[in-house]
Amino acid sequence: MSASHFVIDAARLAGQFEREPFAVRHRLTAHALLQLPRLIELAAVLPESSVEYNQADLPIEQEYLATPRNGLTIDQTIRQIEDCKSWMVLKNVERDPQYKALLDECLEEIAPHVRTISPQLEHREAFVFISSPQAVTPYHCDPEHNFLLQIRGNKVMTIFDRGDPRAISERHMEAMASGAHRNLPYTEDMAALGRPFPLAPGDGVHVPMYCPHWVRVGQAVSISLSVTFRSEVSVRRDAALRVNARLRRFGINPVPPLQSSWRDQAKQAVDRALGLVERVAKKA
Repeated sequence: MSASHFVIDAARLAGQFEREPFAVRHRLTAHALLQLPRLIELAAVLPESSVEYNQADLPIEQEYLATPRNGLTIDQTIRQIEDCKSWMVLKNVERDPQYKALLDECLEEIAPHVRTISPQLEHREAFVFISSPQAVTPYHCDPEHNFLLQIRGNKVMTIFDRGDPRAISERHMEAMASGAHRNLPYTEDMAALGRPFPLAPGDGVHVPMYCPHWVRVGQAVSISLSVTFRSEVSVRRDAALRVNARLRRFGINPVPPLQSSWRDQAKQAVDRALGLVERVAKKA
């Protein structure tokens, strides 16, 4: 049995998981799989589609299609990360059996405390973020249940309330559930709406699905591990969002997800049926 990776606060996990962001603590800062030499090896064997990287001296409101590349290869970027002013994410590192084992160990520690919201921790994925000093991750949101764990360096993650339409609209969540990019519109007058979470090695934060956030790294290279999963709640929410996006095309103003159980169940059934029709049509 491996040593525990989280410092578990059972009451906080049970009471706040997926309802609001909250700080966590972990014991992974010295883990061999999360040190830069091992991550250089990992980046070399992952498919190119699993490595995203770009220039990192970006504005918070960066439009993703205009995000500048850094002019380097994957290997050059990660080896020169201290000086190349870049941001990199290694996606789906659970493709590697060792990283999959680490992901499962982390999530199995959390699982007993979140059963009321998420009886099953499904579609488990892990991401490693490697950033140059002062790197900025623009304003965006993600569709998973997420625990972001700081391994090396410092950063501040500023998280916004997904229930505040000034931070993110239902239309933006519907678009993302339907396949749109994660980046969101941001203006300076939104700054006061966010809650900053300073993260040093050993710190972490739970980010509920679709809670917008942006990140600024401190004065040193940053490495973070993101452990994520989906649940019946997240699957049903995404299905309702996709159906709501379709309903808007017919001039209907739909009820948002998680406000009516029977509506959400009906929309999930419709989403499954539409998905089946689309898959059959592609094969025809």
